[in-house]
Amino acid sequence: MGVDIQGKLRLALGSVKDHATIGKAVIYNYHGKGFSDIEIAVVRATGHDHGPIDDKHMHEILFLVSDSPGSIYFLAERISRRLGKTRDRLVAMLIHRFLRGGNRFFEQQLRNAYVFGHLQLSTRWLLRNSDPSVCFLHKYAGYLEERMRWIINPGGKLEPVMSQGMDIVFFKLPKCQDFIDGVLKSSPFDILACDNLAQVAMINTLKESFQVYMTFSEGVAALVNMFFDLARPARALACDVLERASRQSQELHDLYEKSKRIIGNKKLEYPSVHSITVEHITALEQCLGCSTTPPSILNSLTKPAETGKEDEEDRQRHDVSMSTTLFSCTLETKISMVWVVFEDEDRNK
Repeated sequence: MGVDIQGKLRLALGSVKDHATIGKAVIYNYHGKGFSDIEIAVVRATGHDHGPIDDKHMHEILFLVSDSPGSIYFLAERISRRLGKTRDRLVAMLIHRFLRGGNRFFEQQLRNAYVFGHLQLSTRWLLRNSDPSVCFLHKYAGYLEERMRWIINPGGKLEPVMSQGMDIVFFKLPKCQDFIDGVLKSSPFDILACDNLAQVAMINTLKESFQVYMTFSEGVAALVNMFFDLARPARALACDVLERASRQSQELHDLYEKSKRIIGNKKLEYPSVHSITVEHITALEQCLGCSTTPPSILNSLTKPAETGKEDEEDRQRHDVSMSTTLFSCTLETKISMVWVVFEDEDRNK
């Protein structure tokens, strides 16, 4: 009961602060350009009423920014300030939603605001706070920092920001690995069933990881196919990349298995995660100085990841399987290309 009373008091105090912030914005009318409307829209979109992000607020922000040249930096600074003051996960979700909103020009502007320091996502000051909600915010913000380095291309797929002429394998694959590490670090396993907001954030993160894993898998296959055409220094670099991929493939498999138990049936279509074993990495390392003949072990079966005992029907329905061949990148998933559609974020659900 005491916890409920404290929660209601925090909610009431937060609502009062929101009204005060809106009142100040109306009075000051920042820079004489109507930027106050942007701040008001941000406050309303991330209010302390425990409600979801209303689409009308997000679209209002997009309209106000497009109608006020140079306002993107102001928006980024206000969002950063709001995140620091409220420590509310909803503010982080608003940023993520902007990145998933389908407006590529706005996404690029927001990314520039992050690069130039106007959008601050660092939450290191939260490290000593043991509150589960705050811990989740710290991990989620860390994921968003990595997400800022990715864009949605015209085909609806996530890809790392890169210049033309960059090496696809030795640049893009490590970028995929950085993204996957970000997903692994940001995924909490202490989410309560009633914490709909955290579950929605995790679902959106998982969906994006499915996209990136497709590119990751293709990159691994391409790297192995070219391995025996590489010079010795490049082979050594390839072994380092594949050794990291071996660790990540197992951890990603475990993450997807745990996520299915935590989130339940949310119509997520998990990809088939392929195992890269230590034996295969060792075989490649032994070929650093040899010519062009791949060892026979590269054509052998991999060891499947160990899974706990579970109902056979559930295993067939949800299995994130480990590939029977080392570098096949066939996926057992269909990824939706509609990025402008979001999960229901109603936390009262």
